Amino acid sequence: MLIPNEGGIELPIISQFYGIIVKMFFNDNIKHYLPHIHVEYAECKAVFDFDSNIISGKIPMKQRKMVEAWILIHQEELRALWNVLNDDKEFFRIDPLK
Repeated sequence: MLIPNEGGIELPIISQFYGIIVKMFFNDNIKHYLPHIHVEYAECKAVFDFDSNIISGKIPMKQRKMVEAWILIHQEELRALWNVLNDDKEFFRIDPLK
């Protein structure tokens, strides 16, 4: 599923679980300098690298722990998806945390 961001660019939702939405902003190396995901939970937003570190923002601790676990489980898929999106290829979804 693609949703527009503030600039009108459509961004893929790569996973959703327990009210958490995970998006990957591709071609965004200038802003954060490394592969990352954007996470939203209610009105909270955070950016995580693929080692489960928060780059910016914050979310409640319970949801943060879930995102950290999800990232660790799906690190290889996240890196593959980052490469696919930065090569302007079709994105794929990653399984939610169960």
